[in-house]
Amino acid sequence: MQITIDLPEKLLQHFNRDRLAHEIPEALVIQAYQAEKITHAEVGRILGLSSRWTVDAFLKEHKADLHYDEADLEHDRVSLQQLRAKSSHSACCNQPTFVFPNV
Repeated sequence: MQITIDLPEKLLQHFNRDRLAHEIPEALVIQAYQAEKITHAEVGRILGLSSRWTVDAFLKEHKADLHYDEADLEHDRVSLQQLRAKSSHSACCNQPTFVFPNV
């Protein structure tokens, strides 16, 4: 969707005009995220950010509060347990065998 907005010159003088096409959507995304209208993942999808860490860095750079509640903590805790279980299983069962030639 394309929207045309008339902005006062006094406001425009504070911005790099070449960056406005990026800064305005970013500002709207930040505002929607802080109002909890969109999720962390949606921030990434809308702005084309490649990873959770890239989204975190973007939000931090723009001083947007990261929403992280008990449900997020529990999800991360379960994910960590699964990764640890998978890692310990592969460490005990899939260890490479090294054969050294007789010297």
